[in-house]
Amino acid sequence: MKAPGSDDPLTMAAALLAEVQAAADEQHRPVNELVNEAIESYLENRRWLLANRQAIDVKIRRGLDELGRGEGIPEDQLDAYLERLKAQPE
Repeated sequence: MKAPGSDDPLTMAAALLAEVQAAADEQHRPVNELVNEAIESYLENRRWLLANRQAIDVKIRRGLDELGRGEGIPEDQLDAYLERLKAQPE
């Protein structure tokens, strides 16, 4: 693969290429379409994280402060708590 306008080829680890090829074959799609989709998804997630970094950091700090005050969920109750969270509508 080469980037448009570049003489430098893009490279991919052989094992990764084999997995991408298998996924493309399974979906009856060209490899480059799958790779482009994966890169677009990665960049979209990266943009979201960059745009929301401050809010994420605030939530992490709040959680660490709560833990410091002993307000955390005891380990033996954590699984049940997480299941209740998953069951709640977003």
